[in-house]
Amino acid sequence: MEETLVKSYLQKSLEDWKEDISNFLGEIDKEYEEVAQELKVYSYKYNITKQVIQSTVNEEIIESIRQMYHKPFEESYNQLKVYIRDLEEKRKVFQMFIQKIDEVTRKESAKLNVS
Repeated sequence: MEETLVKSYLQKSLEDWKEDISNFLGEIDKEYEEVAQELKVYSYKYNITKQVIQSTVNEEIIESIRQMYHKPFEESYNQLKVYIRDLEEKRKVFQMFIQKIDEVTRKESAKLNVS
């Protein structure tokens, strides 16, 4: 009886923790998808302005395009690249939590089933 209570408490605690982490991971995944879409947009904007600049002869127009579009798009693109790498790292870390919790749960279940 006491062993069953310990098992129930342990399983419940691990399940609750896994659920919390899974919820947080879901939020990270959602944010990742949003940032990935934004990164794609800025990638296109940056590359289009780069191509237009390369095809333009007038230095005044080139400088105007650089100031108005190219530099801001490049900055946003680079910031989003860093941000998405951070989100990828967070995903890996919290996925590791879930894997470790599952591993402990399996080991504990195996121990109790042997007893």
